[in-house]
Amino acid sequence: MGVITDEPVRADPLSVLHEVYGYPAFRGAQQAIVEHAIAGGDALVLMPTGGGKSLCYQIPAIVRHRAGRGVTVVVSPLIALMHDQVGALDELGVPAAFLNSTLDGDEARRIERELLAGRLVMLYAAPERLLTPRFLAMLDSLHARGKLSAFAIDEAHCVSQWGHDFRAEYLGLSALHERYPSVPRLALTATADAHTRADIVQRLALDDARLFVSSFDRPNIRYTIVEKADPKAQLLRFLRDEHEDDAGIVYCQSRRKVEETAAWLVGEGVPALPYHAGLDADVRRRHQDRFLREDGLVMVATIAFGMGIDKPDVRFVAHLDLPKNIEGYYQETGRAGRDGLPADAWMAYGLQDVVNQRRMIDEGEAGDDYKRLQRDKLDALLGLAEAHDCRRVRLLAYFGEASEACGNCDNCLQPPATWDATEAARKALSCIYRFQQHGGLAFGAGHLIDVLRGKTTDKVRQHGHAQLSTFGIGADISEAQWRGVLRQLIALGHVRAEGEWHTLVLDESARAVLKGEVSLRLRQPSEARRARTERTTRRGAAGKAPPLPLDDEALQRFAALKAWRGEVAKAHNLPAYVVFHDATLAEMARAQPATLEALGS
Repeated sequence: MGVITDEPVRADPLSVLHEVYGYPAFRGAQQAIVEHAIAGGDALVLMPTGGGKSLCYQIPAIVRHRAGRGVTVVVSPLIALMHDQVGALDELGVPAAFLNSTLDGDEARRIERELLAGRLVMLYAAPERLLTPRFLAMLDSLHARGKLSAFAIDEAHCVSQWGHDFRAEYLGLSALHERYPSVPRLALTATADAHTRADIVQRLALDDARLFVSSFDRPNIRYTIVEKADPKAQLLRFLRDEHEDDAGIVYCQSRRKVEETAAWLVGEGVPALPYHAGLDADVRRRHQDRFLREDGLVMVATIAFGMGIDKPDVRFVAHLDLPKNIEGYYQETGRAGRDGLPADAWMAYGLQDVVNQRRMIDEGEAGDDYKRLQRDKLDALLGLAEAHDCRRVRLLAYFGEASEACGNCDNCLQPPATWDATEAARKALSCIYRFQQHGGLAFGAGHLIDVLRGKTTDKVRQHGHAQLSTFGIGADISEAQWRGVLRQLIALGHVRAEGEWHTLVLDESARAVLKGEVSLRLRQPSEARRARTERTTRRGAAGKAPPLPLDDEALQRFAALKAWRGEVAKAHNLPAYVVFHDATLAEMARAQPATLEALGS
């Protein structure tokens, strides 16, 4: 374990928490992590988005710097996070800086001089820069003088090939332990299942590190998953009914869909911006800055957007396409409601999503073991999407955390109707089998449903499928229900979608279903079920209302404080939340502190 064995650090982390950050007490496991890090211990920290991970390395960095231990180097892949955190630390009076591609040569050299002179408490850098000969030479110099305090490796899941956001440049970070074995390391992430945790430990040589796992529960987030019918219309209804004028993120799988959806929302009167890796870097930066600094903007994005986005008042995260796995879904939805106020995680998914995700895994170039694990991860996400019981219980169980029904997801608020789809599944599988027998051809879901429902289309006539014994045997089942059946058959691996046209073929496990050895109980199509509940109405415009009840005079003070905060943020070129969160302003408006001492509390 990386421990610097000079005399013990003697400083009170609680005093730093109060004096520098203004908080009266630590939350959850923060204090134990902070004390372990101050003592020079290695650690792997799993803490949900919004749980306060940054304090877990910032406070030890301040305490150890005051004790003469030097600089803490924070490794991050995110330029946006570096800028925001350094800006916030600067406002708090903590000497911090970053070295990244946004700096010109003169500014980079100035920061290097500050680093080598021992004046910085924290330095943020991306992994690829940290491992350059120039940077390592500076670290060697600091280490030789006992002024290299610690490494904090943020977004540590990026080192794992099993993780949802693997980044090859993270693999080189194992060199830190080899080169500086006495310097403690703190690896932090918001999402890592058992495979990913083991991979982080192995790749970063954290075998002796202490593991801290906080609860993954975000009780202020409501999870809602709907079957796709008209997804853009469903999204617009969700925004207008529950999140008008709120800030939020809409995730799409492709760059083209991002741009089309953003343009469509603007046409519908919703202020929206696109963000994906194919946009010019200046455009991406402008859009990200606007999202951070303006109220009520909707960012439509691929997963290229989000890591390191510390905006606390994101009131919703919506998915128009199925993510690859639960880790990705959890991290993306976790960007909502970081201020602890009510927020929504809303997703529309359908048959095509299941087909596309299965196909991407099967056609990928990875090895069989990796593909098998990715299928297992997708199965877990599909299980969450198809669940009849509490979404939160399933989500937390994936990360090894037991819980009880939350009363705050769509399934808890409006339990879905279910039906025994075993016989329907057998009919669908029989029809796919008859296609093969009749002409040796495979067909897609749309044609299969037409045959099952007895629709005499041109394609049915062309292939003579009205003569099949399965023609019309499912006329009593709606098209939406049939799509649900096929989605589940593909999700369970009984049916595969192959080729450019996603034609359906039977897999080996279909035999057990056809023999009646496997039963299927599915959700009824739920688009008619509108997740409008007492709480939805009550929160309505959570992003615009103060986070605690205020009388009329206090509301006026709250509005005045927000206006003042906006001016200060603009003058300092910072997002408003870096100055004060809404919850802090609301408490000021309620308490009306009359002295600086009262304001400080």
